[in-house]
Amino acid sequence: MDALVTTDWLEKELGAFDLRVVDATWLMDGEGDAARAYEEAHIPGAVFMDLRELADTGTSLPNMLPPAEKFASRMQSLGLGDGSRIVVYDQSPYKSAARAWWMLRTFGAHDVAVLDGGLAKWKAELRPVEQGKPTLRHRHFTAWTDAAGVRTLDQMKANIGARTEQVLDARSPARFAGQAIERPGVTPGHIPGARNLPYEQLFNADGTWKTGDALRTAFEDAGIDLGQPVVTTCGSGMTAAVLAFGLHLLGKTDVALYDGSWSEWGADPSTPKETGAAA
Repeated sequence: MDALVTTDWLEKELGAFDLRVVDATWLMDGEGDAARAYEEAHIPGAVFMDLRELADTGTSLPNMLPPAEKFASRMQSLGLGDGSRIVVYDQSPYKSAARAWWMLRTFGAHDVAVLDGGLAKWKAELRPVEQGKPTLRHRHFTAWTDAAGVRTLDQMKANIGARTEQVLDARSPARFAGQAIERPGVTPGHIPGARNLPYEQLFNADGTWKTGDALRTAFEDAGIDLGQPVVTTCGSGMTAAVLAFGLHLLGKTDVALYDGSWSEWGADPSTPKETGAAA
């Protein structure tokens, strides 16, 4: 299974014994109810992965990875198990399927794909949808974590001096430059030396992913050397996963995500901060 699958491919595969489809829509406060939207219309057989609930409750930081045991327990209850082929999609402006893709891979599910165009493309093509909640059968999901693709605050601080990994920020140019207000207690700006590539730039006008040369050019125009390691970041780790998935589509394996992102870095008085556009 390719990392990016088409609506045509998915419709043909629906009903396969090992295929699991996941709606991973995530919305910000005041933007609607993602769970209710799922119940109103979803791809047949899809389950709802609640990314709001699937986070570490032991920290005040948003969207942090949960413990491996919690993640495995939730996946089992959704019927996602070892050996499943998993296709994730969303109907979110933040392309949150990429965050689900990254989390699943971090916790050991490596046969995971993203549906190109998400639910919007699926519905625009008049493909079947269903309502309500499906009856789920628990499956075994092994609790396991691969931390190689995750960066911590201490690792990011160390990288300031070493500069062994390029840092790429998915936020808007205004937020990156420190010209927009962040959440309370968080200083505006960006990590020193970081580059900026707003995640929306990885998509075509119809909401599908850029691929090939168009995708490569987006990263290169942002000042990224695709021959060197990259760490992606954003406000809370959500859209940083979009950049990580885009780099994965280009075949890069030396990519990590700073899970605390600016919510952590900007709130820490000990971290250096820069403002203004990327150099």
